[in-house]
Amino acid sequence: MSTIQVILTILLMLASLVMIVSVLLQKGDAEGMSALTGGGGTNSFFGKNKSKTAQGRLAAATKAAAITFVVLCLIMIFVK
Repeated sequence: MSTIQVILTILLMLASLVMIVSVLLQKGDAEGMSALTGGGGTNSFFGKNKSKTAQGRLAAATKAAAITFVVLCLIMIFVK
């Protein structure tokens, strides 16, 4: 195993751990229930500023970790 493969494997493991932790820390999506009960979650203050909340940051971290994971997997296919 070359040095590049070791580095990529470590980065892949870190990306997968970040993705697992960020998914597990997120709350469930309750917007479906608000549509049934008449509550408009996207019209509230927190709905408009979701990216500034902890849940928004966790969602962004999940997306970044998932993209990193896929890119590293594709790179590892071609590195021998």
